[in-house]
Amino acid sequence: MRLGINLGYWGAGMDGDNLAVAQEADRLGYDVCWAAEAYGSDAPTVLTWVAAQTESIDVGSAIMQIPARQPAMTAMTAATLDSLSGGRFRLGLGVSGPQVSEGWYGVKFDKPLARTREYVEIVRKAMTRERLSYEGQHWTLPLPDGPGKPIKLTVHPQREHIPLYIAAIGPKNLEQTGEIADGALLIFPSADHLEETAVKHLRAGREKAGKTMEGFDVCPTLPLAVGDDVNGLADMFRPYTALYVGGMGSRKQNFYNQLAQRMGYEKEAAEIQDKYLSGDKSGAAAAVPHQLIDQTTLLGPVERIADRMQAYAAAGVTTLTLAPAGFTLDERIAALRAGTDALESSGLA
Repeated sequence: MRLGINLGYWGAGMDGDNLAVAQEADRLGYDVCWAAEAYGSDAPTVLTWVAAQTESIDVGSAIMQIPARQPAMTAMTAATLDSLSGGRFRLGLGVSGPQVSEGWYGVKFDKPLARTREYVEIVRKAMTRERLSYEGQHWTLPLPDGPGKPIKLTVHPQREHIPLYIAAIGPKNLEQTGEIADGALLIFPSADHLEETAVKHLRAGREKAGKTMEGFDVCPTLPLAVGDDVNGLADMFRPYTALYVGGMGSRKQNFYNQLAQRMGYEKEAAEIQDKYLSGDKSGAAAAVPHQLIDQTTLLGPVERIADRMQAYAAAGVTTLTLAPAGFTLDERIAALRAGTDALESSGLA
């Protein structure tokens, strides 16, 4: 099992620290460094900055939002980043959510699976440097009855095949991801529930495409905090968990809330959402069960984290992405180093 890091969103006042974390991960031999985007920092700019100041670690978008860019633009960005980084770019895509898609980008959040499939097909075709033409439900290239003509990408990516990942939560999205992508970006993963909530759906998609799970990258992100007080460490992540389970989406369309329900927290997820949407964010955080936090993070001393890493590897994880927590840069660096110590202790390195 490989290790990655996720820097999250940029612009929160820790930009210099984030670069130092990425550089230390590069020195320690981490496999990939991911950066996120929502409606603040964009992923490609951050990844370009990181790639320019690291040596061997891959850089990946987790995610570039599908409603934010036309697919040909995404292909251009991926090819450029792969070329500039010396073949170290990984393209992570996702549809985002209804509030961001419609409120920020003005793109209707409808038929997300069909849109994702077409988007991936166009991106892949453009990156082959064939002349680009496509007829679909959501995109037609070139536009009919106009001056447009099939043209091809002029940039030569470093590699013939840039790894393409999709952020997926729901069963149908996971199955399609297994069918059309090279890897899956997962959030709030529990080793105890991973087979039922994710891997079996990914496997079904691979089988649909006539493939096995061999070579497919199962890549969840887990916050990491090191110390002896597991309960205290878990409390650090109560606001984070409450935000996603309670407030990341509407009452009817919150994919993280639905995931918590599939993990067996139906009543708790409803309570967290009720409190969060009513404005009681502290009450929502208090309502998050300790077990839910502990199952979806890596907490405790190195030995405990090593045991959890073994459980994730046994559940099918191939790249474990860590989000090292800490109030200072030194604490985050220490957590990053503890991650490599735990991997070595687990026997998975």
